[in-house]
Amino acid sequence: MSTSPSKPMVSPFPSAASDDEIDLRQMVRALGRQRRLLVSVAGASLLLSGLYAFTRKPVWEAQFQIVLEDQDSGMGRLAQLAAQNPMLANLAGLGGSNGASSLETEVKILESPSVLKPVYDFVLKERRQAGENLDRYTFSDWLPNLKVELEKGTSVLNIAYQDTNKDLVLPVIKRVSQTYQSYSGRDRSRGLTQAVSYLEEQLITLKNQANNSMRSAQAFALSNGLGLQDGMPAAITAGSETGNSGSVENNREATQNKVNALEQQLTAAKAAGATRVYVAPQLEANVELYAKLQGLKAQLQEKSALLRANDPSIQTLQRQISSLTKVINRQTIGLLEGQLQTANAQLTSLTRPREVVLKHRELVRAAIRDEATVVELERQLQTLRLEKARQTDPWELISTPTLLDTPVAPQKKRIVALGLLAGLIAGSVAALLVDRRTGLVFSIDELQGLLPCPLLKHLPALAPAKWSDAADLLARGPLSTASGSGPIALICVGNVPDDQLQAFSSELRRALGGRELLVSNDLRQTSACATQLLLTTPGVATRTQLSQLNQKLVLQGTPLAGWVLLDPELELS
Repeated sequence: MSTSPSKPMVSPFPSAASDDEIDLRQMVRALGRQRRLLVSVAGASLLLSGLYAFTRKPVWEAQFQIVLEDQDSGMGRLAQLAAQNPMLANLAGLGGSNGASSLETEVKILESPSVLKPVYDFVLKERRQAGENLDRYTFSDWLPNLKVELEKGTSVLNIAYQDTNKDLVLPVIKRVSQTYQSYSGRDRSRGLTQAVSYLEEQLITLKNQANNSMRSAQAFALSNGLGLQDGMPAAITAGSETGNSGSVENNREATQNKVNALEQQLTAAKAAGATRVYVAPQLEANVELYAKLQGLKAQLQEKSALLRANDPSIQTLQRQISSLTKVINRQTIGLLEGQLQTANAQLTSLTRPREVVLKHRELVRAAIRDEATVVELERQLQTLRLEKARQTDPWELISTPTLLDTPVAPQKKRIVALGLLAGLIAGSVAALLVDRRTGLVFSIDELQGLLPCPLLKHLPALAPAKWSDAADLLARGPLSTASGSGPIALICVGNVPDDQLQAFSSELRRALGGRELLVSNDLRQTSACATQLLLTTPGVATRTQLSQLNQKLVLQGTPLAGWVLLDPELELS
């Protein structure tokens, strides 16, 4: 019993090798196959970029540098005013801000129409005089011609202007320079003017309010018999150098203190009786009696030194002294009672209802507050007027507006190089897409994945003389092991060139000797053969054809020895 060769496993589908995987060598070969398309696209791109570069008008540029200075620095008293009154500082444009964000904001303002509108109008006028139609030319269309960039880490501003009209570039950049220098002091002057106007308007209103407040306080004081100092705080009236004579409240307190003192003196005088004299230095009415009492005491002292205590003259003096003491104390009590009555009457005349006093103080405080506000606003107004009159230098120009000697655009070499590069990229993509869309399989790895049998031999297609050894090896090897004595089938995969097919089949017949070789693409005829050999070359079969052949071979079931590749690009050895 003869043993049949092992039948290779045949799959109806391609192997796991991805159709999307293209190595660099295959990509280069694909570009070589579609080189006409690649050269056409790259040439067209090169031609168009060359036409664009050499037909475009030259663009001229002028530039200068300017320093953005902080106009609020070193303002002394004005800076103190800004710190004390933030609302007024913001109105006058004196409010502080972060340095970096302030510079960035300043750059954006310098690019705005509020600053550059006069320059834009000048450009429109000059271009219209040159005959250009600018009906749809807006500020946004013109602004990209002006480049305003802040030097990193500094307050230096780089300004450049570009235009195709060489005669217009330098006048425009000079106007931009003048405009920026004028703008440097514009906001400061406008802010100070607004602040001065605001303070003048407020002063008119507050002066009337202060006058009305003072009149109300004075009228209320006159109608209630009060003075201006009655409405002032105690700390102010206590520290006043002019005294408190004009304050009814202070006079009332002084009178109340006097009443309290007289009551204490009167109590002490009544307690003295006839044993001792109550001395009241403030009373001048009993001065003579007090002097007479002092004389009697002196006589008593002299006689006491000479006479005995029971002597009639001494007793007489003692009686006189006691009697005179009673008289003096009674007179003192009477005088103190009179003064007390007078003080109580004065206290009654100075006493005002609490509501009247509080109302008067409220009116006086309002009048003083309004007057102080007027004085402070007048001081601020004077400061702002002095600052407004102070002259400030415009932003400093580091470099004067200068027109460059050569155009900055178009950069012809760069445009042509970029055009060529873009053409090569676009042409390569188009070539790869077109090559991919043909569906033809050129990759050996992909053929191995799509064909259902192993690759037996890789032969140079352009050297048929070197096929003899391969044919002998095939005849003695894989083809000789086929069971039975049936013919050997040679199946062409794709449109293999006729000369290569005839040359290979001839070599194979010679190697097989007397055994029959059937060359056919009809699988129904080859199904009766002992074994089958596939022959193909790169780029002669599509993926669809290979897939269909794979399926047919599975249905046929005839053994496959393998396949041979005739490669025209294989190097001869």
